[in-house]
Amino acid sequence: MSEQKHRILVVGSGSIGERHLRCYLGTGRADVAVCEMDEEKCTTVADRYNITERYFDINEALAESWSAVLIATPAHTHIPIAMQAAEAGNDLIIEKPLSTAVDGIKQLQEVLAEKNLKAAVSYQLRSHPVVRNLKEALDSGRFGKPLQVYAVSGQNFAFFRPAYPDTYFADRRTGGGAIQDAITHMLNMSEWLVGPISRLCVDAEHRRLDRVSVEDTVHVLARHGELMASYAMNMYQFPNETHLTIVCENATVRYEGLQQRWRYMTGPNGEWHDWEQCFEDRDGSYIANANVMLDVLEGKCEPLCSLDDALQTLRVNLAALRSTESREWEQVG
Repeated sequence: MSEQKHRILVVGSGSIGERHLRCYLGTGRADVAVCEMDEEKCTTVADRYNITERYFDINEALAESWSAVLIATPAHTHIPIAMQAAEAGNDLIIEKPLSTAVDGIKQLQEVLAEKNLKAAVSYQLRSHPVVRNLKEALDSGRFGKPLQVYAVSGQNFAFFRPAYPDTYFADRRTGGGAIQDAITHMLNMSEWLVGPISRLCVDAEHRRLDRVSVEDTVHVLARHGELMASYAMNMYQFPNETHLTIVCENATVRYEGLQQRWRYMTGPNGEWHDWEQCFEDRDGSYIANANVMLDVLEGKCEPLCSLDDALQTLRVNLAALRSTESREWEQVG
């Protein structure tokens, strides 16, 4: 007899909601329903994947029983929807960033604790096998203490997300801009690898993307406690690449996103030693993420990004936004 599949309600059917929907189906471990107030959009996406359970009203959807509610709406709506879903007794999977403000998060944590519910946030780089293996290597201590981090990242956002001017991305209040929507991935991954950011200074500006005024270029100087770090990103260059380098006492370690590998060098002008696991397309890493989330629901592991972890990165996002205005170093939290 085959195992019973999880019932996942995906709230929101924009580009990331559709990707989650498709990739949870791709695990073979879940049946998926979709909730979207835009009836035309909901019907289009549900028909594309032959989904029969579709809802245009969140109250109607939450009257049903679910293994978990996956929230893939604009970031400023995450916490109100999460609260409603938790009060109805559902475990939660929340798309990044956790929110655009800390309001309501303490109350959500209290409801989750009271009802003994699980919650995970989908900073999906943490679930990529390459990043997980890299973290294991760093945590083992074999490379010694991390001393410095520097990272560069960029892509042609308009090519990958042509509808961006008409989405949440166009407004910081809904989670838009490069700080909350793009570089937050890198900052969250780095915090997982070397510890939380304690203070930062940010230079950010709109330089290229058409039809929006939010920042598309970000430079961050940061401290993870004593560790020094710098992060740079733009959203209009032609190469789609991310390199994050961690200089440790006994090795230099580098994550290369496009190549789906991490590598290390242990001596001056030495050879790189590589560890890689490549997926054929972006769905592969999202399916890996979905499988981790389903393992969390089954009690097989703890969330790779807990609500507390995501709250820390939210505080980093907010400090970064403050710093773009003050032009000064800002404390996180």
